[in-house]
Amino acid sequence: MEHRFRNKQVIVVGGGRTGLALANYFCRIGAAVTLSDARCAERIEGLPALRQLGVRLDLGGHSEELFCKADLVVISPGVPLSVPAVAAARSLGIPVLGEVEIAFSELKTPLVGITGTNGKSTTTSLMGEIFSAWGQRTFVGGNLGVPLVEALEEKVWDWLVVELSSFQLEAIADFRPRYALLLNLSEDHLDRYPDMASYQAAKARIFENQGADDVAVLNAEDPAVLALSAGIAARKVYFSSARVLDEGMGCDGENIVWRFAGCEQRFALGELRLQGLHNVENVMAAMIPPLLEGCPAETAWSAACSFAGLEHRMALVRELGGVRWYNDSKGTNVGSVVKSLAGLQGQVTLIAGGKDKGGDYGVLGELVRSKVAHLIFIGEAAGRLEQALGALTHSARAASLEEAVLLASQWTAPGGAVLFSPGCSSFDMFKNFEQRGEVFSRAVRQLPEREAV
Repeated sequence: MEHRFRNKQVIVVGGGRTGLALANYFCRIGAAVTLSDARCAERIEGLPALRQLGVRLDLGGHSEELFCKADLVVISPGVPLSVPAVAAARSLGIPVLGEVEIAFSELKTPLVGITGTNGKSTTTSLMGEIFSAWGQRTFVGGNLGVPLVEALEEKVWDWLVVELSSFQLEAIADFRPRYALLLNLSEDHLDRYPDMASYQAAKARIFENQGADDVAVLNAEDPAVLALSAGIAARKVYFSSARVLDEGMGCDGENIVWRFAGCEQRFALGELRLQGLHNVENVMAAMIPPLLEGCPAETAWSAACSFAGLEHRMALVRELGGVRWYNDSKGTNVGSVVKSLAGLQGQVTLIAGGKDKGGDYGVLGELVRSKVAHLIFIGEAAGRLEQALGALTHSARAASLEEAVLLASQWTAPGGAVLFSPGCSSFDMFKNFEQRGEVFSRAVRQLPEREAV
């Protein structure tokens, strides 16, 4: 049967990994594909292969005339719907969809969608490990790194476990996850959204097509999550790191306690490799869908206990001269820094800064006063961070991340920790948070023993 997009004029907007995957997919099914990007060709990787497939290019901007003649416009997560050419296409009734919507419409596999401000990647990766340990063929991706459209290359999945950003959820239509997880909500991406309500509204779209047969997994201790999910149609299952729930996934301080359908199971927190209260929440959330689907509790817990966490997310790089160095480059918003700081014991040297996302750095004030002995600012946001926090503890600016590492090595006393948790995006100085984390880790590993206090 001929594919519905065969011979259709499809514009793929954005030449990153998602855009390139989309362009390849639409070429495979016989669409006439144009890749549109505001950047010039020299700044986009993978164009020669696309040219060989016959993909046309619209570079250095977005041609409104071209967009208005399309049958379909598909946007990458980093492309706002407000881009003039995209808005013009929408005004003419031309479908403008995101990559997640396109992939979902072709995949008939049950899907778990995971969103929230923090913890998405850890929860997504851990849930993938649990399903895989149970013997399920599991695709793990989405905002985590592997575009969902790449799942179409191998249609043999039992489960799709997908991290979803607010940007991805902006451009859905019929997307309907069997399980929708909303982990938490705090300020983020206020450089893209006019206010917190707009950001939350984008997150809430994960529930909009769910029905009574679907499940929403919700943080019982987050008032914003509870308010946002109040009127949804899906069945609600809660998790709480603060108390044991009559039904759902709770915690008594020593054990995770799962109560459901009249049964109770307990899991000892001390067996987990992941540390910190925020990771307890991630573990609880990750276990709920597999357990509800019939995964044996011992299988789920064994996978959770084996999971060591993600690179660039509170990763211990090195212990040097009695000082522990943590790479938390994936901490790209203020709420993430709060959780990372709260999980550390002793005095901390905090390195923060990057491309400002409009968050309220003042939220960190109490933690900085009580836990941060030294505060080092980097990047474009250094000025705003210094204004909000600089007077609360010993602080300084560094011209580079490498300089910040040297300062931290000179100032941090044995028994303390250095935390690189930027609270900002990486795009002022780096290609992405991974590159930023690698630069930090390399600088730390290059410190000689004598550099430590």
